[in-house]
Amino acid sequence: MTQTNAQSRLNYMQQSPELVKKLVDFSMAIANSGHIEAGLSHLVDIRASQMNGCAFCLDMHVKEAKLHGERELRLYHVAIWRESPLFTPKERAALALTEALTQIAPTGISDELYAEVREQFSEKELSTLTFRVM
Repeated sequence: MTQTNAQSRLNYMQQSPELVKKLVDFSMAIANSGHIEAGLSHLVDIRASQMNGCAFCLDMHVKEAKLHGERELRLYHVAIWRESPLFTPKERAALALTEALTQIAPTGISDELYAEVREQFSEKELSTLTFRVM
């Protein structure tokens, strides 16, 4: 079973720009709700992006965290948060929950499954289906 980078398979922004906009709007609504502090949100976004293997998302979230004053050393330690003394109990709980919610399948989506799905769905349909699952 082989795996390919998700970004090389389908350009979601091109296929479903209206859904990307709604996803961004949804994300902003969560960020602006005031229920979770910005620093914690950035750590959660970074860890989920690391786990999802989304280089674009990881780059975006790390840059946002830096702009909001997150220390660079802590950003380096997000992937090893269990071993790092740099995170509070609340941050550790949030990172653990992030991993539990994000860990869909340890193997990711294989090239074989992706090929099977692509036989059944157009890029537009697959993009919409992916957003539906999210």
